[in-house]
Amino acid sequence: MLTGPPAEALAALLLAATLAWAIARPRGLPEAVIAVPAAGLLLLLGALPLARAASAARSLLPTLGFLAAVLVLAALCDRYGLFEAAGSLMARGSGGRPVALLGMVFAIASCVTAALSLDATVVLLTPVVFATVARMQVRNKPHVYACTHLANSASLLLPVSNLTNLLAFSASGLSFVRFGATMALPWLVAIGVEWLVLRSFFRSDLVGRGEPAPGPAHPVPRFAAAVLGLTLAGFVVTSALHLPPALAALAGAVVLALPALRSQRCDWRFLGRSLELPFLLFVLALGLVVRALSANGLGHLVRQLVPGGSSLWSLLLLALVAALLANLINNLPAVLLLLPAAAAAGTGPVLAVLVGVNTGPNLTYVGSLATLLWRRVLRHRGEELPVSEFMRLGAVSVPPVLVGATVALWISLRLVG
Repeated sequence: MLTGPPAEALAALLLAATLAWAIARPRGLPEAVIAVPAAGLLLLLGALPLARAASAARSLLPTLGFLAAVLVLAALCDRYGLFEAAGSLMARGSGGRPVALLGMVFAIASCVTAALSLDATVVLLTPVVFATVARMQVRNKPHVYACTHLANSASLLLPVSNLTNLLAFSASGLSFVRFGATMALPWLVAIGVEWLVLRSFFRSDLVGRGEPAPGPAHPVPRFAAAVLGLTLAGFVVTSALHLPPALAALAGAVVLALPALRSQRCDWRFLGRSLELPFLLFVLALGLVVRALSANGLGHLVRQLVPGGSSLWSLLLLALVAALLANLINNLPAVLLLLPAAAAAGTGPVLAVLVGVNTGPNLTYVGSLATLLWRRVLRHRGEELPVSEFMRLGAVSVPPVLVGATVALWISLRLVG
C-alpha cells in the first residue's frame, strides 16, 4: 500500500496532469480522460483507501446532482429563448452606446451567474454577447471580458451560483437565505469594483457609438422566466425543509423539459448532452485525487495555513491564501483542500475561502473551470484573446476585488450575524 510522501508525490503529479489535460484538452477529448484513470490508479495503489474514497464520493454526490440539474435547466432556458431575449434587451437598452452596453452586460451577466450558475454565463451568455456586439458594430473586448470576470466574481451571492459555493454552503452551517443575505454585500462590492476596473482598463474601446439594434425585439419567454423564478423560490423552500437544493433544480428542469419534449423544442439526446456526464465524472475524479493528496500530508500543511477567528486580518489572509492556491491548482481543488480546516474555524473563514476561490481565478486561465470553458468558447469562434492581456487585466482587477469583497464580508458578518 502506497502511503506518506510517495503517495503525496504521486497524487500531486496526477493532479498536475489532470489540470494540464483540462486546460489543453487535446483533440477536444473530455477532462475525464485523465482524471478518471488518475483516481483509479490512486485507489489501486492504496494511496486513497476505499473507505476514504467512498466518504469523499458521498460528500460530493449531492453537489454533482445539483450541478447536473442546473446544467439541464440552463440549457432548456436557452432553448426557450431566454438568452436570445437577454441579447435583445442588451442591444435595445444600450441605445448603441458601448458604455451603456457594458452596463447591460454587467447587469445581465451578474443575474445569470447568480441564478443559473457561472457555467451558464460563460457557455450560453458569452456567445449571445458576441452576437450582440457584432450587430451593434462595437468593439467586443470589454463585453467579452466582462462575461468571464463576472462568471467568477459575481458568483458569490447564492449557494447555487457556483460549484464552490455549494461545497462552502454545506460546510458553513447557514440556511439558503442566511447565506445569500451574508454574501449580498460582498457580491455587490465585487461587481462594483469589477465595473470600475473594466471601465478604466478598456476606456479606449468604449468610445464612439454603435448601430442601434436592428429588427424586432425578442420577447422574454414568460413560461421559462416563471419556472426559473419558481425554481429560485424552491431553493429557499428546500433549504428551510433541510432538503438538498438539487430537488428544486430537478423540479424546474422537469417542468421545462416536458413541454419542450412534447413540442419537439428539444429531444432526449439534447437532454442527455446537457447533463455533461464526462464533466461530472471529471469533477468526481478530481475530488478523489484531491482527497488522496490531502490525506497523505498536504491536508496537515493546509490546516497550518488557515488562521483562526473571524478578524478582518484573518479573513484577508485566508482569502489571499485561497486565491493563490486557486491560481496554482484550480479553484475546485483549492476549496476541497481548504474547507475542512476553514469549517473548523467557523462560518467566517469558510466564506473568506469562498471569496478567495471565486474572485482570485480571474488572474490566470487555470484558476477556474469556468475560465477554461470561456476560453473554449472563444477558441470555437476563432476569437481567442491574448494571454498577456488576460493576465494584465487580472493583475489590475483581482487585488482590489479580493480586498473589497473580503472587507465587505467582514462587515456583513457583523450586520447579519
